[in-house]
Amino acid sequence: MNLLATRRYASSRIRGKLKVCRYLEDNGNTRRYVPDTVSFGLSNIRRMAERHGSLYIKPDVGSLGIGICKLKRSAAGYTLKEVANRSQSTRTFNTLEGAYRHIAARRSDKLIIQQGISLDKVDGKPYDIRVMVQRKPGGSWTCTGISVKVGRAGKIVTNYHQGGTVFTLRKLHDRLGLTPQEGALMEGQLRSAALSIAKTLSARKSGMREMGIDFARDRNGRIWVLEVNSNHPQFHPIKKVDRKAYDRMKEYAASYGRYDAK
Repeated sequence: MNLLATRRYASSRIRGKLKVCRYLEDNGNTRRYVPDTVSFGLSNIRRMAERHGSLYIKPDVGSLGIGICKLKRSAAGYTLKEVANRSQSTRTFNTLEGAYRHIAARRSDKLIIQQGISLDKVDGKPYDIRVMVQRKPGGSWTCTGISVKVGRAGKIVTNYHQGGTVFTLRKLHDRLGLTPQEGALMEGQLRSAALSIAKTLSARKSGMREMGIDFARDRNGRIWVLEVNSNHPQFHPIKKVDRKAYDRMKEYAASYGRYDAK
């Protein structure tokens, strides 16, 4: 069954976070959602450190929060927090060059540097929002599920794999004390951004059928896109909190041959 499902799966992907950012920056409808993002290198990390108080260094191709680093200026120089598998470590460096050499020596994969976003918090913990967009059987893009990933205290990533918890969007609205009108406005912004991103990227790559789009909401309420997962995005984290959305996501996935989605 799995072999058959793999053969029949009909959804292409865009490989590489930097490429995704460039495609979105090229479109006036999606440019405003993209954080400052460049390839990893000494000159780029110097320039980015001058512009932003904190930086994220990420694998250009990767998932589950693995291999992500956060670099932040501190009184002692620079603090680097690194995620390896499910653990997180912290180191300090006197100079930016020292932090750069440490990262470069330990990594052989292609990396990107991204502007750090001052994430909004719920219950004192940072969160981001996953919007699942899929092709309807027969054509157009639609949002099939929205979930909120709340990070553990002290963690630099919110991923479920890294110990984060999953909320419904309505629960987030309640915890933030938003009025129904404010909640509806936030949801409308997320849905509009997600559909614009899906249309922009699928115009650059034919055959795309599904995307899990991760958004950050900063402390001023601005929406940023953190990542677009177009390679078998996970469904199961939403299963316990919104079974209706989960079943809809599975139904749509089956329409383009993804029968092994969990």
